Amino acid sequence: MGSMANNPTPWWKDATVYQIYPASFKDGNGDGLGDIPGIISKVDYLANLGVDVVWVSPMYASPQIDMGYDISDYEAVHAPYGTVEDMEKLIAACHARGMKLILDLVINHTSDQHAWFKESRASRDNPKRDWYIWRPARYDADGTRRPPTNWRSYFNGSAWQWDDHTQEYYLHLFATQQPDLNWENDAVREALHESAMRFWLRRGVDGFRVDTVNMYSKGVELRDAPVVDPNNYEQPAWCMYANGPRMHEFLRAMNTQVLDAYDAMTVGELPHTPDPAHVRRYVGAGDRQLNMVFQFDIVDLGQGAEHKYAWRPWALPDLKALVARWQQFIDGTDAWTTVFCENHDQGRSVSRLGSDDPRWRAVSAKMLALMLCSLTGTLF
Repeated sequence: MGSMANNPTPWWKDATVYQIYPASFKDGNGDGLGDIPGIISKVDYLANLGVDVVWVSPMYASPQIDMGYDISDYEAVHAPYGTVEDMEKLIAACHARGMKLILDLVINHTSDQHAWFKESRASRDNPKRDWYIWRPARYDADGTRRPPTNWRSYFNGSAWQWDDHTQEYYLHLFATQQPDLNWENDAVREALHESAMRFWLRRGVDGFRVDTVNMYSKGVELRDAPVVDPNNYEQPAWCMYANGPRMHEFLRAMNTQVLDAYDAMTVGELPHTPDPAHVRRYVGAGDRQLNMVFQFDIVDLGQGAEHKYAWRPWALPDLKALVARWQQFIDGTDAWTTVFCENHDQGRSVSRLGSDDPRWRAVSAKMLALMLCSLTGTLF
């Protein structure tokens, strides 16, 4: 009894988290687009559902090239969604009903319309030049200009974009309009801590879903990826930038310098990390990096290679093995895990793991929901 009193269960371990896409959840002013006042109008509904934590997907100022994951100002709200004051009202409304609120934390990259990148792009000697990852071109024997490495963007094509103005390339693992920040620069990390994190934590936000959480440490020497697709110059390159040399250092610093002061919850998006022992390094309580992560084996099950709505066959033992693997990997440790089977980047689990047939859709969806509720972990 005394032990439990001295070591209470963290609030996020028993939570049910509900994700909201601001653009589509609820239109509060009749303009055809969801907004923050619309979400506020539904907080009683969310509380009645039994939601413990509301996760609001990117609502920041953004050109919306990538549904808000291209942020032009961390300290402002996308105008069609509302204002910072609206967000403060939403936070207060959730807290008044005993719910928490977390935000997406998108700090691998910004929009190319962010003031930081505009300064970085202004000239090679701009003080913020090193806030992003710039490199000179390389040239073939015949003088053909090539990007600095053969890395492929997640959105296809090169992960490097040529800038005519300064005659160098900048790195973008995602869209051309999403330049990657240079986490090797101390000033960049402090600016992110202040602008992207403390700004919202001071306003009552209870934590973050941390986007692409293992891609910040790319190292100083950027080398070519192994050639696995000989028909293309650009190659899949996650082995060159995921889980890099300073990744765990950066996350520990986020905790000690920012998150610890607010008892904030963190859940990291952790792709390209199939080894349970490696995942445990991120989520062990003693390591103070992340509270939990999204590991993608289950959401990838049944997803086609061509695109996310082209299903591929799977067998029940496949699902059972994956569930067992990612339930048991925390056994006997101080680590924690998540329970989920879809997100905004995947096709719906009822289509992938259940059935879209009108005879079976509802019952298969209920079975999936019951399965999730029977597992260990924070429920998303």
